[in-house]
Amino acid sequence: ELLKLDKYNLLIVDDVGYVRKTEQETSVLFELIAHRYERHSMIITSNKSFEQWDELFDDSTMTIAAIDRLVHHAIILHCEGESYRRKMAMREGS
Repeated sequence: ELLKLDKYNLLIVDDVGYVRKTEQETSVLFELIAHRYERHSMIITSNKSFEQWDELFDDSTMTIAAIDRLVHHAIILHCEGESYRRKMAMREGS
């Protein structure tokens, strides 16, 4: 399955950190990150900083290895601000 994804120059993984991952999900995510490392581009969005990723995964060694691969050659964008979903809900409720 990983080889099938190689046809895409860019892979976007959205909302990592929304829910805690199972051991199997963590393993799959790590394999994806490791497979694409230094081969193809990835964009990963998360509501958690890297310091908080230990809360998401059961295996801290795998978490550290995944982050290490992600930050090497990376451009990291940190965005802060009010939730646009909350803003829309507030407008619609008014």
